Formats: sequence, C-alpha cells, structure tokens
Amino acid sequence: MTNEFILEIDKRYSDLAESSCCLSCGNASLFAKPAETEIVVDLGSGRGEDVLKMALEVGENGFAYGIDISDKMIEKANKQKQKLGIENAAFIESELTDIKLPNNLADLVISNCTINHSTDKKKTWSEIYRILKPGGRFVISDIYSTEPVPTEYASDPTAVAECWAGAVTKETYLQTLSDTGFKDVKILEESKPYPKGKINLSSFTICGWKKSCCCQNK
Repeated sequence: MTNEFILEIDKRYSDLAESSCCLSCGNASLFAKPAETEIVVDLGSGRGEDVLKMALEVGENGFAYGIDISDKMIEKANKQKQKLGIENAAFIESELTDIKLPNNLADLVISNCTINHSTDKKKTWSEIYRILKPGGRFVISDIYSTEPVPTEYASDPTAVAECWAGAVTKETYLQTLSDTGFKDVKILEESKPYPKGKINLSSFTICGWKKSCCCQNK
C-alpha cells in the first residue's frame, strides 16, 4: 500500500477514534466463537472492543492481538485495555500486507470491514494464511461490489478510505481465497446490494480454514 493510501486511511480512522459510530459491516465477532486457550487476531481492530472481548473469552492461557494502521486507534485501544485491566491482549500498529506477527501463530483471525481498504488483497490474504496455524480458521466480514469499481475511484485514496472504492467483485474475492489456499470457504451471511459512493455493494461474512498439513490439496 502506498504512503498516499496509508495517510488517507490513517487520517479517516484517527478522526473516528473517539467516535461512537459503528465501524463494521457484519457480524464476524459473533460468528467467530473463540475457545479457551486460543490465540486470536483482529485485523483492523479499531478501538479494540472485539479484541478485549475475545481476550476474556480465550482466558488467561489464550491471547488476543489487535492489528490496526491508525496510531490513534491503537492509543484508544490501549487506554481501554488498561482501564479494564486486561493483560492477555496487545495492539500492534501494522499494515495488512506485512502483519507484524510470526508464522503459524493464530487459531483464529477475524476482521470487520477492513480488507477492502487494502490495495494488494492477494498479499493481505497471503499474510492471513501465513499467521494462521495449520487447521486455523478465519471469520471475516467485508464488502464486495456488484461490478468492477471504475479505476478512477479504485485509485482514489479518499474513496478507498471511505470504505467503498476498494471493493472487488464477489467472484474475484472468492477466487483470491481459493488461490491463497483456503479450503471449505462458506458464506455465513450476506446483504442485499445497496448504493455506496458511485457503485452498489453487498456486505458478507465468510469463514474458511487453512489446510492442516502439506499433503492436503489446496
């Protein structure tokens, strides 16, 4: 992701750090159901609510990581963590195309309306695959466009930051998951198309698994 896109996204979400508005487009956190002792990661963790909730669900022998590109969101999330006295959570400022976590770490990766911001979605999904343990799963809510987004908008950092112009079609989205190596991808919920910006979008929540061993076919 270029600096121009990073700066625009950082600006938009830094301004929203103290807001009470909803920043999600689905119910990934409700479908995720983390278990005790699991290691979980939230991409685009924002103010940290889902991370801190999952930290309590996985217990003291589990751990929850929040990844966000906005320093103001990280700051807000850490304040909430300290206020609640939660120790098994950490918030990391990082791009989605180069997640600052080791290989094969997570049992579960969640995200809410964040991956559409990435200008290199193939690299982002490769990073998700990399940080998941073999047999690990993702539950992710995001948006897709009903037709390809015109280049003039897809290349506009402001339009991408506004959570519409970075969308790809459903077919492209699912093909990227297959190409990455995820298996048993399922759509858990899906909205009817709605207008946003200059296009029509749908939101959906999907889940899938990283293959559990090298002998399995992608």
